[in-house]
Amino acid sequence: MSEHTDVVIVGGRCAGSAAAIAFARRGRKVVVVDSAAFPSDTLSTHLLFPPHWAELDKLGARERVLELGAPLHIRAGIGAPGVELVATYSAYDGWAAGGCVRRPGLDLALVQTAREAGAEVRERVRVTGLERDATGRVTGVRYRRRHGEDGTITAALVVGADGRGSTVARLVGTREHHRWDNQRMMAYAYYEDCHDDQRDVAMQWRNNDDLVTVFPCDGGQFVALQMPPAWRADEYRTDPEAAFAAAIQRIPPYAERLRGCTRVGKVMVSYSHPSYFRHSHGPGWVLAGDAGHFKDPVTAQGIRDALRFGRLLGEAAAPHLDSPAALDAALAAWEIDRDAQCLPMYQWANSLGRDDTVSVIESAAYRWFAARPERTTALLDVFSRKRSPTEVFAARRLMVWLAAAARDPEVDRRELLRTLGRDARREFDRLVEYRMFDRRRAASARALAAQPAGAGATVAPVPVD
Repeated sequence: MSEHTDVVIVGGRCAGSAAAIAFARRGRKVVVVDSAAFPSDTLSTHLLFPPHWAELDKLGARERVLELGAPLHIRAGIGAPGVELVATYSAYDGWAAGGCVRRPGLDLALVQTAREAGAEVRERVRVTGLERDATGRVTGVRYRRRHGEDGTITAALVVGADGRGSTVARLVGTREHHRWDNQRMMAYAYYEDCHDDQRDVAMQWRNNDDLVTVFPCDGGQFVALQMPPAWRADEYRTDPEAAFAAAIQRIPPYAERLRGCTRVGKVMVSYSHPSYFRHSHGPGWVLAGDAGHFKDPVTAQGIRDALRFGRLLGEAAAPHLDSPAALDAALAAWEIDRDAQCLPMYQWANSLGRDDTVSVIESAAYRWFAARPERTTALLDVFSRKRSPTEVFAARRLMVWLAAAARDPEVDRRELLRTLGRDARREFDRLVEYRMFDRRRAASARALAAQPAGAGATVAPVPVD
């Protein structure tokens, strides 16, 4: 069985549906294939900030998602030992609330919107290979349906939107040009929420080296998420429920938020979720969403970026599907723009995802933010991509926090100096990483271009002297 379309998209969740909507609205024939059926769940933090809602609105899916009944998070906050800061969001495209929507409903709403836009979404279809022409250019996919039927779809462009373990990324042999191994694991579970007065606030707490959150979501529930240091993985492997319960007891305000609430379902765990950028385009193919770039889930930015850059991919590539050279140039420009927009948040997420205890400088910073609500709103603006991390955590503010810690009689001076030295080294490393980023990406692109057509996948970063 063989057929032809303008674009075939592998993966129908956030990035795939967003791209499908953008292509279909521009008059392109789109076929989306996914090995799953919808609605279905997938491992995800699924927290939404104001720009997430803005992206859903641009795709025409916001009202569908709102109908799922998730409470809007009018406030958000962070707690640490001895301090708690809670504030409202700044408006982003006129929207000043967050939210949390379970993935079965969210993804189905996006698939329905894609179908409404004119895309054909086929469920329970697994891609088994790629089609190429004599030059090595990707020209389509081979697939197998759940009941065993094989087929081929040829297309001007194949979009891999099939997640971190992307089949398309493996088949084209692309490389990671940047990588950061996670220092925290992740475990979460859903609870029936018995605290109606707290349904409008999303909270994160840090205590020693623990990091936990509560996000009220649809269905009258909330998701309780834990990100303990990765060295605790054996505790969760041995008995995930006991480890989850122990973490609750280590953090009193977290335990209080969960008091009286009943857990629904099992504890879900991710032990390994390294951050990366992959070289994400080549002749006839492109990677969207987590298939091309993944950042530490501590900042909950993956859904926003999947929606945004899936949409921007469709908008950029749709006019050029009839010209291979113009299409390749558009894909290259799209990837450069994605990387430039995502690198600052990638670095900040990696920083927040370290398995550190709360330092004396961070404690002083929390107290500084808590002193005025507008300061906490500025911190939330980083999660909303309205301000850069380097703007909110500027050197002049670091000096204020450092001075406050130095004046605190309970702060050990030697610990303060060690922390300052450590943070200075990390900032230097961040700046070096920032400068090396483009060189590594360019080296990866050259190496990929030099590979023969159909070469096997190589995931090791390209070394740069």
